[in-house]
Amino acid sequence: MPYFSSIRMKLEANIKPKFKFKPILLFVVNVDWFFLSHRLPIAIAAQKHGYEVHIAVGISDQDNLLKSHGLIVHPLRLERGETNPLLALRTFFEILAICRTVDPDIIHFVTIKPIILGGIACHFLKRKCLVFSVSGLGYIFSSKGMKARARKIIAAFLYRLALTHKHIKVIFQNNHDLQTIRRPAKLRPCQTIIVPGSGVDLSNYAPLAMPAGPPIILFAARLLSSKGIYDFIEASYLVPDARFVVAGQFDSENRECLKPQELERSVQSGCIEYWGFSDNVADLINQSSIVVLPSYYGEGLPKVLIEAAACGRPVITTDHPGCRDAIEPGITGLLVPVRDPKALASAIQNLINDPDRCISMGLAGRALAERKFDVEEVVQTHLDIYAELIAENS
Repeated sequence: MPYFSSIRMKLEANIKPKFKFKPILLFVVNVDWFFLSHRLPIAIAAQKHGYEVHIAVGISDQDNLLKSHGLIVHPLRLERGETNPLLALRTFFEILAICRTVDPDIIHFVTIKPIILGGIACHFLKRKCLVFSVSGLGYIFSSKGMKARARKIIAAFLYRLALTHKHIKVIFQNNHDLQTIRRPAKLRPCQTIIVPGSGVDLSNYAPLAMPAGPPIILFAARLLSSKGIYDFIEASYLVPDARFVVAGQFDSENRECLKPQELERSVQSGCIEYWGFSDNVADLINQSSIVVLPSYYGEGLPKVLIEAAACGRPVITTDHPGCRDAIEPGITGLLVPVRDPKALASAIQNLINDPDRCISMGLAGRALAERKFDVEEVVQTHLDIYAELIAENS
């Protein structure tokens, strides 16, 4: 893919091997496409920095692409959204077996299940350097009620069990998630760090002029209820003279996924256009006027929001941890209440009615991306963490 190739060329030019020996880095991630979109630049940089890079991951259809980047792939049976304890136990032993076989110097766990299962598995391994990337806390810490309270207690206990190690660094994407996990897990300040998202290649997301014609309102995410797809569709019925575009993929493994027939009905009504999935997100955003993500919960720092900022597009998202951390409210975008399609429609209409404000928000968004979201800084932070842990453990 052109995006990944350009990142590789830049990193090859800027990074030289550092270690006299070849340390082994193992990523453990829930699914291959998430790793490619959110962590591949780190793996490429680590290779150029002298690491042998392995990845234990749930395989969809990206196995060959992972291998084409020189990664040593270990398929992992990990059912996302599945709560069967027997399947979780199977995944636990698979992670344990892979870690013992690879015998890495550093293990980097990404997303909730790998963090919980892998962190607990590491209690049965020899001393290791461990990195945990908390890219959102999921629905458990956002839901309410007696059952939710019980789930939070259990989840807090599991995080504490998983994260009780000596040589670790836990990476959070926003302060809310850090504070939520830090106390129950009894993490020391030196064991945590906030890295604002996965970063974006600023040269690949250069801002272009707003498109001519009716404003295009873009929803570019997985078609999940928790991403706010239903709110987006409902808002489309309330805002005239605008094109509402959905660009994302169906996630059949996720129970929250919009059904194809539901989307088809909205398309047939004329209120929604479906552009399908594209791996050229910059092109999608540059064809749009406003980027919308009315997410409900569980976000670390949504990548599409920082991509929108890099492209100089105003953003409308929910006043929710992670989402609100990706913008400067009133400056680069607007915040709306969670699960409020009318408020979402009103915010969209307000920006449509003020094109000059859209342009100024886009310029401010680009400046924000240059200050906070440059992928090269994100990559360097990870390399520094790896080197620091290896030095502490040597």
